[in-house]
Amino acid sequence: MSRTTSGPEWSGDMLTQPEMVEAFATQLRGVLKSQGQFVAEVREEAEAMWKANRPDGYSSFEAWWRHRWVVGPFREIQEHLEEAAKLTFDLEVRYRKGRHEIPAARQAAALEKKQGKESGQVTAGTGATPPKPVDPPTAGAGDRDFLDLVSRERSA
Repeated sequence: MSRTTSGPEWSGDMLTQPEMVEAFATQLRGVLKSQGQFVAEVREEAEAMWKANRPDGYSSFEAWWRHRWVVGPFREIQEHLEEAAKLTFDLEVRYRKGRHEIPAARQAAALEKKQGKESGQVTAGTGATPPKPVDPPTAGAGDRDFLDLVSRERSA
């Protein structure tokens, strides 16, 4: 059984730039939120249907218990999807800090230390400038689509 896809194949090097991670997290957040809304709608309908069509022969406790038994998983799934959408912000921040800001700060500190050692020696010419940390994402940058960025990078 062969698997064909219309888009690019997944590989870890797709998430090498902060813009790519930002677009991925934004797109994932949107999908998780829409799925959470879908589950919420199903849950609301299940609750309304159960209340309107309570089966005959159940005591009030048994009806409450069965309602809770049926609707409870919908609530849990909805909560998990909402929590997953919140975690996409952590994904973005951890990636940006771990892959760009912290290494850039370490590199700048090492360069400063190296220049401090060399300051005793007289050198002609210009010294290397330390790398600048990556700026946090801008508010309007979330409009980019992750797969569009991937296909543009692959074609370049």
